[in-house]
Amino acid sequence: MPAALAMVRELVEGHEAVARTIRTVFTIADEANDQPTADLLTQRLQIHEKTAWMLRSLLEG
Repeated sequence: MPAALAMVRELVEGHEAVARTIRTVFTIADEANDQPTADLLTQRLQIHEKTAWMLRSLLEG
């Protein structure tokens, strides 16, 4: 079983990976003029970026 900080690092990596994927899909939705999907992606991106930021702050402390 990994140590607590190692698990936090894995969570950060996961949230950052999801954020990268969302940015890619957002471009596709934006080009297709699919505003509902773009709005949903924007909301999810904010959540994943905020969560990754909060988890990174645990690693710095």
